[in-house]
Parts: sequence; structure tokens; C-alpha cells
Amino acid sequence: MKWITREHAKVDRIACPWLIKNFVDKEAEFLFVPSDRVIETAEEQNAIPFDVPNVELGHQGDQCSFDAIIHKYRLDKKDPTLLELAKIVRGADTPNRALSSQSEGLLAIATGFSINSKDDYDNMRKQFYVYDALYSFCKLNIK
Repeated sequence: MKWITREHAKVDRIACPWLIKNFVDKEAEFLFVPSDRVIETAEEQNAIPFDVPNVELGHQGDQCSFDAIIHKYRLDKKDPTLLELAKIVRGADTPNRALSSQSEGLLAIATGFSINSKDDYDNMRKQFYVYDALYSFCKLNIK
């Protein structure tokens, strides 16, 4: 399946592909396009839009797109560790930085990778290791 979001990803738009690849759709293909082209391109490419305004898999209240994916696909029922990881992502992606002590660090890492990556695909490849490590950290800390 194709998934689509805005280009120039930092936190949520990298965390979501990591979540999708690992827990929803192992064969997922991601498209990063200008903000004003997401919905049109989603229709053209038959892609699922995420982390854009007014879509199902976007920010809802104080929750970010990572949360929306967890809830839609009931991933919290399969792996409660994801709820802990969601707090870190939400804290890094929203103004609620105090949500977890790791959120500020994740934001700094994501910003650095965003600046130093040649494109969103390079950024995704580089940052997936960060989410693997955060997931392992969360798994160890909820037992």
C-alpha cells in the first residue's frame, strides 16, 4: 500500500512510517510531497494520507498522527509498549514537551537528521534506528 504525507519530515512524519512498516504494512511505500499536493496526490496514487490536516490519520486534539495510527489499527491491544513510545513522540511533536523526559531529545535528533539528510527517504533510513532504540527502551521500562 502507498502512504503519503508532507515533505521535510521531522518527528511524526518519520515516526509514523516506522510504525507502519513495523506494525501495519511491512511492504509500505511512502510518498513525501508538498503540503498543498498531499490530498490530490493521495487520490491519484490511491495512497493513505497521514500527518496532514483534516485526515483520519492526523492530529486529533492533543494527540499526534502516531497516536491516530495506533488507535485505528488497534496496535495498543497487540503491543502496549507502543503507548509508551507514543508519549515520547507526542511530546516531541506537540507543544507538550514535558510529556516524557525523552521528548526534547527526540525533537533535537529529528531536527538534526532533517537538516543533514539529502531527502525524506534518506532521513527515514537514518532515523528508523532511533525509533528501534526508543521502542526497546520503552519495552524495558514497562516490565
